[in-house]
Amino acid sequence: MKNMEDKLLRFISISESHKAFGLPKPQHPLISLIHFNEDNPFNTAMAPIYDVLSFYKITFITHNNGRLKYGRDYYDYNEGSMLFLAPNQLVGSTDYNSKTYCYILLIHPDFLLGHPLANKIKQYGYFAYSANEALHLSDLEKERVLSIYRFMEKELSGRVDEFTQEVMVAQIELLLSYVNRFYKRQFITRKAVNHDILQKTEAILDEYFNNQHALHQGLPSVQYLSERLNLSPGYLSDMLRSLIGQNAQQYIHEKLISKAKERLTMTKLTVSEIAYELGFEHSQSFSKLFKSKTNISPMEFRSSFN
Repeated sequence: MKNMEDKLLRFISISESHKAFGLPKPQHPLISLIHFNEDNPFNTAMAPIYDVLSFYKITFITHNNGRLKYGRDYYDYNEGSMLFLAPNQLVGSTDYNSKTYCYILLIHPDFLLGHPLANKIKQYGYFAYSANEALHLSDLEKERVLSIYRFMEKELSGRVDEFTQEVMVAQIELLLSYVNRFYKRQFITRKAVNHDILQKTEAILDEYFNNQHALHQGLPSVQYLSERLNLSPGYLSDMLRSLIGQNAQQYIHEKLISKAKERLTMTKLTVSEIAYELGFEHSQSFSKLFKSKTNISPMEFRSSFN
Protein backbone atom coordinates (compact mmCIF):
# COMPACT_ATOMS: atom_id res chain seq x y z
CA MET A 1 0.00 0.00 0.00
CA LYS A 2 3.01 2.32 0.05
CA ASN A 3 2.25 3.31 -3.54
CA MET A 4 -1.05 4.80 -2.31
CA GLU A 5 0.66 7.77 -0.67
CA ASP A 6 -1.66 10.66 0.11
CA LYS A 7 -4.64 8.44 -0.70
CA LEU A 8 -7.38 8.28 1.91
CA LEU A 9 -8.68 4.91 3.09
CA ARG A 10 -11.83 4.61 5.18
CA PHE A 11 -12.37 1.59 7.40
CA ILE A 12 -16.00 0.97 8.27
CA SER A 13 -15.42 -2.25 10.21
CA ILE A 14 -12.68 -3.42 12.56
CA SER A 15 -12.23 -6.49 10.37
CA GLU A 16 -11.24 -4.22 7.46
CA SER A 17 -8.60 -2.56 9.62
CA HIS A 18 -7.20 -5.96 10.65
CA LYS A 19 -6.95 -6.97 7.00
CA ALA A 20 -5.05 -3.77 6.15
CA PHE A 21 -2.41 -4.70 8.74
CA GLY A 22 -2.26 -8.33 7.57
CA LEU A 23 -3.84 -9.56 10.80
CA PRO A 24 -6.37 -12.37 11.31
CA LYS A 25 -10.02 -11.47 11.85
CA PRO A 26 -10.82 -10.18 15.34
CA GLN A 27 -12.42 -12.51 17.89
CA HIS A 28 -15.28 -10.04 18.27
CA PRO A 29 -16.53 -7.94 15.31
CA LEU A 30 -16.99 -4.77 17.40
CA ILE A 31 -13.84 -4.75 19.54
CA SER A 32 -10.25 -5.89 19.23
CA LEU A 33 -6.94 -5.49 20.97
CA ILE A 34 -3.85 -5.75 18.78
CA HIS A 35 -0.49 -6.24 20.47
CA PHE A 36 2.55 -5.46 18.34
CA ASN A 37 5.71 -6.79 19.97
CA GLU A 38 8.85 -8.77 19.19
CA ASP A 39 6.81 -11.89 18.39
CA ASN A 40 4.21 -9.94 16.40
CA PRO A 41 6.08 -7.04 14.74
CA PHE A 42 4.38 -4.11 13.08
CA ASN A 43 4.16 -4.73 9.32
CA THR A 44 4.93 -1.33 7.76
CA ALA A 45 4.43 -2.69 4.25
CA MET A 46 0.76 -3.34 4.99
CA ALA A 47 -0.07 -0.12 6.85
CA PRO A 48 -2.17 2.52 5.04
CA ILE A 49 -0.72 6.01 4.62
CA TYR A 50 -3.85 7.89 5.69
CA ASP A 51 -7.00 6.44 7.13
CA VAL A 52 -10.31 7.40 8.66
CA LEU A 53 -11.83 4.95 11.10
CA SER A 54 -15.50 4.50 11.97
CA PHE A 55 -14.52 3.44 15.48
CA TYR A 56 -12.46 4.55 18.48
CA LYS A 57 -8.73 3.86 18.51
CA ILE A 58 -6.62 3.96 21.68
CA THR A 59 -2.88 3.38 21.20
CA PHE A 60 -0.51 2.65 24.08
CA ILE A 61 3.18 2.77 23.08
CA THR A 62 5.23 0.28 25.12
CA HIS A 63 8.46 0.60 23.13
CA ASN A 64 9.51 3.80 21.40
CA ASN A 65 11.06 3.86 17.96
CA GLY A 66 9.54 6.11 15.35
CA ARG A 67 7.22 9.00 14.61
CA LEU A 68 3.53 9.40 13.96
CA LYS A 69 2.33 11.34 10.94
CA TYR A 70 -0.71 13.48 11.66
CA GLY A 71 -1.97 15.45 8.67
CA ARG A 72 1.21 16.75 7.03
CA ASP A 73 3.25 16.98 10.23
CA TYR A 74 5.31 14.46 12.18
CA TYR A 75 5.37 14.10 15.95
CA ASP A 76 7.79 12.15 18.07
CA TYR A 77 6.11 9.88 20.55
CA ASN A 78 7.61 8.49 23.71
CA GLU A 79 7.67 5.08 25.32
CA GLY A 80 4.68 4.98 27.62
CA SER A 81 2.62 7.53 25.72
CA MET A 82 -1.01 7.18 24.63
CA LEU A 83 -2.91 8.53 21.63
CA PHE A 84 -6.68 8.72 21.21
CA LEU A 85 -8.83 8.89 18.09
CA ALA A 86 -12.59 9.24 17.84
CA PRO A 87 -14.58 7.96 14.85
CA ASN A 88 -14.17 9.90 11.57
CA GLN A 89 -10.83 11.53 12.44
CA LEU A 90 -8.11 11.55 9.79
CA VAL A 91 -4.75 10.12 10.84
CA GLY A 92 -1.57 8.99 9.16
CA SER A 93 0.49 6.03 10.33
CA THR A 94 3.84 6.32 8.57
CA ASP A 95 7.29 5.92 10.16
CA TYR A 96 6.26 3.05 12.38
CA ASN A 97 8.69 0.16 12.09
CA SER A 98 9.17 -3.40 13.27
CA LYS A 99 10.64 -2.10 16.55
CA THR A 100 7.46 -0.19 17.40
CA TYR A 101 5.77 -2.14 20.19
CA CYS A 102 2.31 -1.06 21.23
CA TYR A 103 -1.22 -2.06 22.13
CA ILE A 104 -3.97 -0.79 19.83
CA LEU A 105 -7.50 -1.00 21.15
CA LEU A 106 -10.28 -0.63 18.56
CA ILE A 107 -13.83 -0.07 19.81
CA HIS A 108 -16.82 0.27 17.50
CA PRO A 109 -19.46 2.66 18.92
CA ASP A 110 -22.06 -0.12 18.58
CA PHE A 111 -20.14 -2.15 21.17
CA LEU A 112 -21.05 0.45 23.81
CA LEU A 113 -24.77 0.64 22.99
CA GLY A 114 -26.96 0.07 26.01
CA HIS A 115 -24.25 1.23 28.42
CA PRO A 116 -23.85 4.73 29.93
CA LEU A 117 -20.33 4.77 28.47
CA ALA A 118 -21.84 5.15 24.98
CA ASN A 119 -22.60 8.81 25.82
CA LYS A 120 -19.93 9.37 28.45
CA ILE A 121 -17.08 8.55 26.05
CA LYS A 122 -18.10 11.53 23.89
CA GLN A 123 -17.43 13.85 26.83
CA TYR A 124 -13.75 12.95 27.07
CA GLY A 125 -12.04 15.85 25.28
CA TYR A 126 -8.76 14.00 24.72
CA PHE A 127 -10.30 12.07 21.82
CA ALA A 128 -10.16 15.40 19.97
CA TYR A 129 -6.54 16.20 20.88
CA SER A 130 -3.85 16.15 18.20
CA ALA A 131 -1.04 13.63 18.11
CA ASN A 132 1.44 16.16 19.52
CA GLU A 133 -0.78 16.39 22.61
CA ALA A 134 -0.42 12.72 23.51
CA LEU A 135 -0.63 11.58 27.12
CA HIS A 136 2.83 10.90 28.57
CA LEU A 137 2.71 8.44 31.44
CA SER A 138 4.86 8.17 34.55
CA ASP A 139 6.25 4.74 35.45
CA LEU A 140 3.44 4.10 37.93
CA GLU A 141 0.82 5.22 35.42
CA LYS A 142 2.33 2.93 32.78
CA GLU A 143 1.94 -0.06 35.10
CA ARG A 144 -1.71 0.72 35.79
CA VAL A 145 -2.51 1.12 32.11
CA LEU A 146 -0.52 -1.98 31.19
CA SER A 147 -2.40 -4.09 33.76
CA ILE A 148 -5.73 -3.07 32.18
CA TYR A 149 -4.50 -3.84 28.65
CA ARG A 150 -3.18 -7.25 29.77
CA PHE A 151 -6.52 -8.06 31.40
CA MET A 152 -8.41 -7.08 28.24
CA GLU A 153 -5.96 -9.06 26.12
CA LYS A 154 -6.66 -12.22 28.11
CA GLU A 155 -10.42 -11.59 28.04
CA LEU A 156 -10.51 -11.19 24.25
CA SER A 157 -8.17 -14.11 23.59
CA GLY A 158 -10.54 -16.48 25.40
CA ARG A 159 -14.03 -17.60 24.49
CA VAL A 160 -16.36 -14.72 23.60
CA ASP A 161 -19.67 -15.15 25.43
CA GLU A 162 -22.63 -13.13 26.70
CA PHE A 163 -20.49 -11.63 29.50
CA THR A 164 -17.70 -10.37 27.22
CA GLN A 165 -19.33 -7.02 26.51
CA GLU A 166 -20.09 -6.26 30.17
CA VAL A 167 -16.57 -7.18 31.30
CA MET A 168 -14.86 -5.24 28.51
CA VAL A 169 -17.00 -2.12 28.90
CA ALA A 170 -16.10 -2.05 32.61
CA GLN A 171 -12.40 -2.22 31.75
CA ILE A 172 -12.69 0.47 29.08
CA GLU A 173 -14.48 2.76 31.51
CA LEU A 174 -11.75 2.17 34.11
CA LEU A 175 -9.04 2.90 31.52
CA LEU A 176 -10.68 6.15 30.38
CA SER A 177 -11.19 7.31 33.97
CA TYR A 178 -7.49 6.80 34.65
CA VAL A 179 -6.60 8.63 31.43
CA ASN A 180 -8.79 11.56 32.49
CA ARG A 181 -6.92 11.70 35.80
CA PHE A 182 -3.51 11.38 34.15
CA TYR A 183 -4.20 14.20 31.68
CA LYS A 184 -5.16 16.45 34.60
CA ARG A 185 -1.83 15.53 36.19
CA GLN A 186 -0.03 16.30 32.92
CA PHE A 187 -1.52 19.79 32.84
CA ILE A 188 -0.29 20.38 36.40
CA THR A 189 3.23 18.98 35.94
CA ARG A 190 3.70 21.00 32.75
CA LYS A 191 2.58 24.28 34.30
CA ALA A 192 5.72 26.14 33.20
CA VAL A 193 5.04 25.28 29.56
CA ASN A 194 1.32 25.93 29.97
CA HIS A 195 1.88 29.34 31.56
CA ASP A 196 4.00 30.22 28.52
CA ILE A 197 1.06 29.18 26.31
CA LEU A 198 -1.25 31.34 28.42
CA GLN A 199 1.02 34.36 27.92
CA LYS A 200 1.14 33.70 24.16
CA THR A 201 -2.66 33.40 24.08
CA GLU A 202 -3.01 36.77 25.78
CA ALA A 203 -0.48 38.35 23.40
CA ILE A 204 -2.31 36.97 20.34
CA LEU A 205 -5.63 38.39 21.53
CA ASP A 206 -4.09 41.76 22.44
CA GLU A 207 -2.53 42.01 18.99
CA TYR A 208 -5.81 40.96 17.37
CA PHE A 209 -7.83 43.70 19.07
CA ASN A 210 -5.18 46.44 19.15
CA ASN A 211 -4.40 46.15 15.43
CA GLN A 212 -8.08 46.14 14.47
CA HIS A 213 -8.06 42.60 13.03
CA ALA A 214 -11.46 42.16 14.67
CA LEU A 215 -12.88 45.07 12.66
CA HIS A 216 -12.01 43.31 9.39
CA GLN A 217 -12.09 39.63 10.36
CA GLY A 218 -14.79 39.49 13.01
CA LEU A 219 -14.65 38.01 16.49
CA PRO A 220 -11.60 35.86 17.28
CA SER A 221 -12.51 32.18 17.46
CA VAL A 222 -11.15 29.28 19.48
CA GLN A 223 -10.07 27.74 16.17
CA TYR A 224 -8.07 30.88 15.30
CA LEU A 225 -6.29 30.80 18.67
CA SER A 226 -5.55 27.07 18.53
CA GLU A 227 -4.10 27.34 15.01
CA ARG A 228 -1.82 30.21 16.05
CA LEU A 229 -0.62 28.16 19.04
CA ASN A 230 -0.36 24.87 17.10
CA LEU A 231 -2.75 23.19 19.54
CA SER A 232 -6.09 21.50 19.07
CA PRO A 233 -9.12 23.50 20.29
CA GLY A 234 -9.96 20.84 22.87
CA TYR A 235 -6.47 20.72 24.34
CA LEU A 236 -6.27 24.52 24.52
CA SER A 237 -9.60 24.73 26.35
CA ASP A 238 -8.71 21.96 28.81
CA MET A 239 -5.27 23.48 29.45
CA LEU A 240 -6.75 26.93 30.15
CA ARG A 241 -9.41 25.43 32.38
CA SER A 242 -6.71 23.71 34.46
CA LEU A 243 -4.79 27.01 34.81
CA ILE A 244 -7.46 29.70 35.19
CA GLY A 245 -10.77 27.85 35.47
CA GLN A 246 -11.99 29.05 32.06
CA ASN A 247 -12.17 27.33 28.70
CA ALA A 248 -10.89 29.07 25.54
CA GLN A 249 -14.25 30.60 24.60
CA GLN A 250 -14.74 32.02 28.11
CA TYR A 251 -11.21 33.44 28.02
CA ILE A 252 -11.90 35.15 24.68
CA HIS A 253 -15.06 36.66 26.13
CA GLU A 254 -13.14 37.92 29.17
CA LYS A 255 -10.63 39.67 26.90
CA LEU A 256 -13.48 41.10 24.83
CA ILE A 257 -15.11 42.61 27.90
CA SER A 258 -11.75 43.97 29.10
CA LYS A 259 -11.13 45.69 25.75
CA ALA A 260 -14.71 46.97 25.69
CA LYS A 261 -14.28 48.53 29.13
CA GLU A 262 -11.10 50.29 27.95
CA ARG A 263 -12.90 51.80 24.98
CA LEU A 264 -15.98 52.76 26.99
CA THR A 265 -13.89 54.67 29.53
CA MET A 266 -11.07 56.06 27.38
CA THR A 267 -12.74 56.96 24.07
CA LYS A 268 -15.83 58.80 22.88
CA LEU A 269 -16.79 56.02 20.46
CA THR A 270 -20.45 55.03 20.50
CA VAL A 271 -21.46 51.59 21.74
CA SER A 272 -22.15 50.56 18.14
CA GLU A 273 -18.72 51.72 17.00
CA ILE A 274 -17.04 49.84 19.82
CA ALA A 275 -19.04 46.72 18.99
CA TYR A 276 -17.99 46.80 15.32
CA GLU A 277 -14.38 47.54 16.26
CA LEU A 278 -14.34 44.43 18.47
CA GLY A 279 -15.70 42.22 15.69
CA PHE A 280 -19.46 42.11 16.36
CA GLU A 281 -21.77 42.25 13.35
CA HIS A 282 -24.60 43.61 15.48
CA SER A 283 -24.22 45.98 18.42
CA GLN A 284 -27.14 44.24 20.16
CA SER A 285 -25.06 41.05 20.40
CA PHE A 286 -22.24 43.01 22.00
CA SER A 287 -24.56 44.68 24.52
CA LYS A 288 -26.13 41.34 25.41
CA LEU A 289 -22.73 39.70 26.04
CA PHE A 290 -21.48 42.71 28.00
CA LYS A 291 -24.51 42.67 30.29
CA SER A 292 -24.34 38.91 30.79
CA LYS A 293 -20.72 39.27 31.99
CA THR A 294 -21.01 42.49 34.02
CA ASN A 295 -24.72 42.67 34.98
CA ILE A 296 -24.95 46.19 33.54
CA SER A 297 -25.26 47.56 30.00
CA PRO A 298 -22.33 49.24 28.20
CA MET A 299 -24.01 52.67 28.59
CA GLU A 300 -24.57 52.09 32.32
CA PHE A 301 -20.91 51.11 32.68
CA ARG A 302 -19.80 54.27 30.82
CA SER A 303 -22.09 56.46 32.91
CA SER A 304 -20.61 55.08 36.13
CA PHE A 305 -17.26 56.64 35.12
CA ASN A 306 -18.62 60.06 34.17
